[in-house]
Amino acid sequence: MHILRNTFDRFWAALIFFTRLPFWRLHEPPQEAYRAVVEFWPLAGWVSAGVMAGVLYGSSLVFGYEIAVVLAITSRLMLTGALHEDGLADFFDGFGGGRDRQRILDIMKDSRIGTFGVLALVLYLLMLWTALCSMQPADAALTILAADPFAKMLSAVVIQTMPYARTAETAKNKTVYRKFSIPAGMGLLMQGLLPLAFYVWKMQGRIEWSLFIILPCLTMGVLYFYVWRKLRGYTGDCCGAIFLLTELTAYLVASYYLA
Repeated sequence: MHILRNTFDRFWAALIFFTRLPFWRLHEPPQEAYRAVVEFWPLAGWVSAGVMAGVLYGSSLVFGYEIAVVLAITSRLMLTGALHEDGLADFFDGFGGGRDRQRILDIMKDSRIGTFGVLALVLYLLMLWTALCSMQPADAALTILAADPFAKMLSAVVIQTMPYARTAETAKNKTVYRKFSIPAGMGLLMQGLLPLAFYVWKMQGRIEWSLFIILPCLTMGVLYFYVWRKLRGYTGDCCGAIFLLTELTAYLVASYYLA
């Protein structure tokens, strides 16, 4: 019973942390549970992907498809509070403007957005919108359901294999994520791979599934080693940026085959 209670608290903390839905009104987990939210990051992605895919497909039945894609992207931004997009902007500001480790960390912690951050957000959103618009609504919705949890599963590797670049006292959310246990790691894999397996089965013969898997892994790997070389550790902003760029790679692959 104690194990089930702890698991539920960690899962609930992930829903509170990664979305802006008022889950905290129903139950407030202990602070320690927030150190394990990444263990349920892909599962929280089931929620964000489900909302985004549902809005995209549903609104495409009412509005023009280009507007439906805008509404879908907006729905995820509202659901997550632009948590990962904030990380993307800070990541590009830090690595674009910082010349050494400490300067990069200082820039990323600054709440103000700079030129590199603005450009990164504009280019990212343009590429995301273009990739989704190139697919049919049903194909785009299915791709979202697979790509979001899969990219979060991949990005969680950063937390498992790198030290935190700051201390808990200097972290934005005052929390340092813990390393996964073997059961938690297996659960993380299942959360990311189950939607992917369904997608591969549904799209068989229409998309080169190996590239849908390999190229996002390659993107994650390149960003991983870049962050390691510059910081010798990760921050939450790095995780958010790696997730979005890894996910975007999956959309670009899918758009190539499904356009």
